[in-house]
Formats: sequence, structure tokens, C-alpha cells
Amino acid sequence: MATLLDIGVSAGINILSAFIFFVIFAILRLQPFNDRVYFSKWYLKGLRSSPTRGGAFVQRFVNLDFRAYLKFLNWMPQALKMPEPELIDHAGLDSVVYLRIYWLGLKIFAPMAVLAWAVLVPVNWTNDTLELANQLRNVTSSDIDKLSVSNIPEYSMRFWTHIVMAYAFTIWTCYVLMKEYETIANMRLQFLATEARRPDQFTVLVRNVPPDADETVSELVEHFFLVNHPDHYLTHQVVCNANKLADLVEKKKKLQNWLDYYQLKYSRNNTGRIMVKLGFLGLWGQRVDAIEHYTAEIDKISKEIAKESEEVVNDPKSIMPAAFVSFKTRWAAAVCAQTQQTRNPTQWLTEWAPEPRDVYWPNLAIPYVALTVRRLLMHVAFFFLTFFFIIPIAFVQSLATIEGIVKVAPFLKVIVEDEFMKSMIQGFLPGIALKLFLIFLPSILMIMAKFEGFTSISSLERRSAFRYYIFNFVNVFLASVITGAAFEQLSAFLNQSPNQIPKTIGVAIPMKATFFITYIMVDGWAGVAAEILMLKPLIMFHLKNTFLVKTEKDREEAMDPGSIGFNTGEPRIQLYFLLGLVYAPVTPMLLPFILIFFALAYIVYRHQIINVYNQEYESAAAFWPDVHGRVIAALMISQVLLMGLLGTKHAALAAPFLIALPVLTIGFHRFCKGRYEPAFVRYPLQEAKMKDTLESAREPNLNLKGYLQSAYVHPVFKGGEDDDDDDDDYGDDKLGKFEDEAIIVPTKRQSRRNTPAPSKISGESSPSLPFSGKEV
Repeated sequence: MATLLDIGVSAGINILSAFIFFVIFAILRLQPFNDRVYFSKWYLKGLRSSPTRGGAFVQRFVNLDFRAYLKFLNWMPQALKMPEPELIDHAGLDSVVYLRIYWLGLKIFAPMAVLAWAVLVPVNWTNDTLELANQLRNVTSSDIDKLSVSNIPEYSMRFWTHIVMAYAFTIWTCYVLMKEYETIANMRLQFLATEARRPDQFTVLVRNVPPDADETVSELVEHFFLVNHPDHYLTHQVVCNANKLADLVEKKKKLQNWLDYYQLKYSRNNTGRIMVKLGFLGLWGQRVDAIEHYTAEIDKISKEIAKESEEVVNDPKSIMPAAFVSFKTRWAAAVCAQTQQTRNPTQWLTEWAPEPRDVYWPNLAIPYVALTVRRLLMHVAFFFLTFFFIIPIAFVQSLATIEGIVKVAPFLKVIVEDEFMKSMIQGFLPGIALKLFLIFLPSILMIMAKFEGFTSISSLERRSAFRYYIFNFVNVFLASVITGAAFEQLSAFLNQSPNQIPKTIGVAIPMKATFFITYIMVDGWAGVAAEILMLKPLIMFHLKNTFLVKTEKDREEAMDPGSIGFNTGEPRIQLYFLLGLVYAPVTPMLLPFILIFFALAYIVYRHQIINVYNQEYESAAAFWPDVHGRVIAALMISQVLLMGLLGTKHAALAAPFLIALPVLTIGFHRFCKGRYEPAFVRYPLQEAKMKDTLESAREPNLNLKGYLQSAYVHPVFKGGEDDDDDDDDYGDDKLGKFEDEAIIVPTKRQSRRNTPAPSKISGESSPSLPFSGKEV
């Protein structure tokens, strides 16, 4: 069990690590040849030019101004200078609201920490319960545990202090959450009212279009919306299954990179033919001329691409029963996206279309009927992933102690019993072991989300974040507490009667705070500081710049600024909310460590958002209801755990007063859900009408159809500047063909279903849709 010395050693190691990371970052960011890595946001906006273009040769690569190195931490105040409205214009609302999650943590836990240390710490410290327990050898403890509720004897009236504090913490948390929800909702509505025109404002995604023997999907979609939205329908774009074609295009891009590399190498050295082996990793196999080989491979795959593109366009099986339908006004799009289109609620399903850069194209090819089965399979898979992970995590946690190491490797006993090594192992090893154990989890969860069939990157990240949060709660929090308590108190379990076991667990759970303190320092201090180094993008940029870059466009593509990573960052923040709310009334010593995390992370990620990150999409803070709901869940978990803990302390008179807290919290959550959440799931028709009216007054001659015509064409049909000239032809031709399908066509329907026109068979109008008889 970690002591104050162990925590001090861990704090020293992590503070030193963070300081070293900041010093290295300060040196790297000042070098001109790293400018595109640490200021990539400004390059992508076209507001910064490379310092390697002018000046003396040495100054193009190394900053010789030594005064700049003396101010190596000046990026911190600079990151705080940009006001929030300007930051929204610069980086988008998603990035700003993401930063406000860290600010929310500071606003919640700063007053909590002051109140807890002023009231609870003296109440807990002025007891000798654990000292007596240590003498009786029933439980193990340290000086840190004397600051927790475990140090208060059973039946004590001092538990009323913790109950009062629990009410105070709950009221304060709910108040801050409500004000923040209101602020974010207003920010979202203001952003939607003032943002520039975007295709997704006028477009809905229509799925599960019913099959029809007489019409193609394109004709059926056009006919349906000309009938049911005659005054507002503008154009549409059917969804095609171009996944194989996209894979071929990606494969060609990789081959082109290799060809560029060998051509550049040949032009620089000019020493003769460059030979490569075709075997595994180029270690064996037939030797061929590299340039000739990759040129031939590119020609071959170009023919495959042309053939596959023809099949995608001409094969009816490649056309999916889905389409992006655009309207003349935002108001019409809002009406369509937020209403049921037919009597059958499983057909003609409409939802807001993601913005074009947010669309995850591979999943649009998944049949809608398969989504339910896929999601059920992923629910089952996630269940087993979560609960089977408890076993290795419990094993790792048991080894990350002095006793565990000695038991597995007795020959290390002499080393680990050294005071410094003992402090480092108990104060540093458990946190780093857990951190390393979870390194591949986000990738696994993202693969699961993609398998489920979500059609936008933002929805993929939100689903992955939700599962990451559940995983953290079960495996990082519950498993660490329960298994840790069980291993540490094993001797007590074996020598006690069964009715004493709940008492031992109740005393031991607060003691696990020392483990979470070490984890916070490893993940929240050193981990956040390491984020600013951007080592992977730095290394990849210089490798690409050395071996692949031939033009300025190549150099721009070599930059990998990344994004805020909602699917990994937000669950980590929520874990700190959970730890803070659970341990605030139990072990207040945890709170200062959490405050340092929120403050440090706020500065670091504000700097990254201003200078580096390039957000992949803009959802106008649509994720905030998820953030709010998880903080509420953490609050309720803390209340339930506190009730259980006081139950083990036989606080029979005090514990029942906590029952009202979860009830009040649920009521508060329902109030916020009804009052503020609609702003995040529906677009008010009044707002849409106002924006349409303003736009029609400012741009009366706007060619909206031309603006929306190709917005949702699959990227492989758009050609692009990054493709070769011979590929531009097929891309442009297919794009034109897809656009031509959106022209007005007469219906070929032979049935009366969904049509108001007179039937060619009966000559009568459809009774379900009265119409004047005018043929579409």
C-alpha cells in the first residue's frame, strides 16, 4: 500500500517527466524545420508561411535566437489569450465546447476541494480508528488513509458531516451542470444561426427505400419527394456501394507513394537503376527495377479502377436503397428530417445528413435491415470484452505491488525492498501498468462502432466514447477497487466470519484512493504533457518530407495535425469526474491531483486546438447531452457508493438521509433533458425559417441546386487534384453520370402505391393521397 513517501516519489517522477516534455517541446517548436508540425493549423488555413524559405542557410533549420529559448513556457499564456468567440471562428464550436468540459471540471471541483479540505479532512484526521486496526492486524493502512472516512469509528455522529457535504456537493454539481447546459445550448443555437451555408443544412439522409419493380432507386426517390414535398424538393444523390472501388483507389495511392519515393531517390542520386526485391518486406524474391515495377503496377490498377467504376455505376445491385435528398430551404429539410414520411415507420426513414466531410462512406453500403443484427452482435461482444478484461487487469494490479512482485519473482526481493525502489514501484508502477494495458482499447472500440454501421464519423466517435466510458467504469474503477481490496485484505478475509466481510470491504475501498492518485499523475499529468510533443506526427512528417515530398501540396499532405479525438479524450475526462465525485466525501486528498489535471489539460489542449488540431467535422456540440448524462451518472454512482460505505459503518441513523440524493438527481436530469436537450436533437423550424429569409434577401439569385448537386457524391467519383490526370477522366465522367440521374423524370410506376396520379390500370386517384389528377 502506497505511503506519503511513495506518493511523493511518484509526484516527483511525473512532475519531472512533464517538465522535461515541456522543455523538449519548447526546443522543438522553435526550430524552423518543425514549424509545419507544431503550427499546422495555421498552414492549413493559409495564414502562415514556412520560415525555411528565407534567411541564412543555417537559420532555415535552427533557431539561433537564444532569447526565444529563455521564454520556453510563454506558449501557456499565449494559449489563453484568444477569446472564445474568436476561437469558435478559428477552430469551430465542437473544439470550444470540448475545452469547456475541462473548464467544467475546474468549476465543479475547485470549490469542492476547498470545502472538503476545510471541513472533512479535520473531521477524518482527528480519529485513531485505523491506528487501532493496525495494532489488531485486521487491515492494512497508511497515513494517507487517515485523511479518509475509513478513519472514523462505527456508529460515530461525525458521519453527519459527510452527509451534509454530500448534499452540498450534489447541489453545487447540479447547479454548475445546469448553467453550463444552458450556456452550451445557447451557444449551439447562436452558432447554427450565424454559421455559413453548408450542404447538410439543406439535406436529409433517406434510408430503407422500399424496392419497386418498375423504377430504379433514383427514380423512386425523386418520384416520392416530388409527390410528398412538391414545393420544396430540389435534388438528390443516390448512395452506391463503392467500397471495393475505394479500396482500389487507396491501393493505387500507396503504390504512387512508392513510385514517388524511388523517382525522387533516382533524381537525387542518379547512380543507375534502383533494384528491389518483391518478397516479404523486400528481404527476398525476384529483383526488379523499382520505377518500372511500380509504374506497371499503377497502370494495372488504373485499369481495374476504370472497370470497377463502370460496374458500380451500371450495376443496379451497386445502388443502395438510400439517398441524400436536398431541399430548397432549411425549413423544408428540417420538416422532412424530423417527421415520419409514410404509414410504415420502417420505410423511408429520414434523418439529418452529416456534413460531407463527416460522412463515413463505407457504412452507407450496409443494408439497413442488417444494422439491428450487427448492433446486437456488438453488444454481446462488448459485454464479453468488458468482463473478461477484469481478469488480466486484476492480475496486473496484483503484480504491481511489492508483495505481488516478490511472490512471482522471489529473486527480486533484495531490489524491491530498497526504499527508493519500493516507493517508485508502489507510487508509479500500478498507474503506468494500467495505462499500458489499455493502449489498444480505443482502436478495438472504434472497429466495433464501424461494424455497427453508423454513417458519420461523429456518431462513430460518440458510440466509441460511450463504450470506453462503460469500460473505464467497470474495469478501471470497479475492478481496481474491488480486486485491489480483495487482494490487500485477503488475510483479513480468511480469518473473519462471513458477516464481517462487508465491513472489511467498506473500510478497504476508500484506501484504494492511493492507487488512483498514482494513476492520475501518470495519465493526467505526464500523459497530458506528452500529448503536446506530438512525437508520432513529428516523426512521420520528417519521414514523408525526406522520402516522398516533391511539391508544396505533397508537403501539406505530409502534415498530420490530428483532431481532439473525442472517442478517447472524453471518456478519460469522465473517469476523472467519476473519481472526483466518488472520493470527494470519502478521501478529499484526491481532489488537488484532479484539479491539476483539469488545469494542465485545459491549457495544453487549448494550445493544440489553436495551433495544431484540424477538426474532421463540425457537429455544433451535438455531443454535449452525452457529456452531461455521464457526469450525472458519476454523481449518482458516488451517492450510491457513499450509502453503501456508511452502511458498513453502521451509521443507521445517518445513512437513510442519503436516499433522497439519487431521487433528486434523477429529477434534475429529467428537467435538463426536457429543457435543454431538444436544442441538440432537433432544429427549431422558427430558426430555420429566419435563416432562410435572411439568405433569400441577401442572395436572391443564389443557384442552390448547383451548390448542392455534387455535395454528396462519393469521393471516388469526384476525381481530385491528388489523382493522376488519367484518373480525372473517369472520375469526372462518373460524376457527371451520377449528377445526370437527378434530372426530372416521368414516373414509370404501374402500381398506385405512394402516388397521387391516376393509375394507368384503374384510372382512379389514390384514396390515401388526394390530388388534383395532374400527372408527375
